[in-house]
Amino acid sequence: MIQFGMRVHDICKKGTVTEVLDKVKELDIHYVQLAMSKSFSDVDTSVGHYSAGLGDYVGEELKKRNIHVSILGCYINPAHPDEEKRLLEVKRFIEHLKYSKRMGADMVGTETGRADPYMKIVPETYTEENYQRVLDSFKRIRDAAEKLGVMVGVEGVFNHTIHSPEIMRRFLDDIDSVNFDVILDSVNLITPDLENDPKGQNAVIKKAFDLYGDRITTLHLKDGVFEGNDQRFRHPGEGFFCYEELMRQVSMYKPYIVGTLENSTPEKYREDCEYLQAQYDRYKV
Repeated sequence: MIQFGMRVHDICKKGTVTEVLDKVKELDIHYVQLAMSKSFSDVDTSVGHYSAGLGDYVGEELKKRNIHVSILGCYINPAHPDEEKRLLEVKRFIEHLKYSKRMGADMVGTETGRADPYMKIVPETYTEENYQRVLDSFKRIRDAAEKLGVMVGVEGVFNHTIHSPEIMRRFLDDIDSVNFDVILDSVNLITPDLENDPKGQNAVIKKAFDLYGDRITTLHLKDGVFEGNDQRFRHPGEGFFCYEELMRQVSMYKPYIVGTLENSTPEKYREDCEYLQAQYDRYKV
């Protein structure tokens, strides 16, 4: 089975720590992805403002409400072409690592960015030079994660630096650390040419599990459509994604994995979970 959760910033607009977490509690959601900069209005999350006290405070408020952070979101651009800004991004991520344990987070998660200061889709993203830049960013993060004994979650996206299962496998070999795991967002791995190709989609997901299934520790769940080469998010069942191979693999190899719904709403969350559970029941082995 899958244990469903939701991103906190999909549940409600920004508010104080207690206001926001009360909203999560009202929905009776246990597992969340928390990006503090997107959710808390009374906390400055810029570099240099974290402290042990802040981590303890947020951790205690989560615990009071039986809320567990499966992913502490710190989505940076490790491919930023400006060296100074790239290293500042890395510093911000490491600061999240330092205090993630105090909040009870399973990992700190990010995508792998693009070689553009504004995250535009540019061909430079897919170059070896950019891959090495991103690898350098994550090696700095690795050094901190290993010293702190915390986990880093890396998410592949079809138009980011790590854009395919093969590149993710290369990255895991290059980073060479047990402190790195994979956030599998299956929809994000599907390229526009596979929008109407369920067999092709299934092949991509099977490839991901074949190459690094042992490193997949949490899921992002959603659906999508393409407008040209731009992906637009949809609720589960309202887009192009074929859940067959994902649910088959999860049923065989990832019992009780946490699946965080993305771009859901408080009004649609239960319905989305029911649809995904039905897909799991249909395709489980």
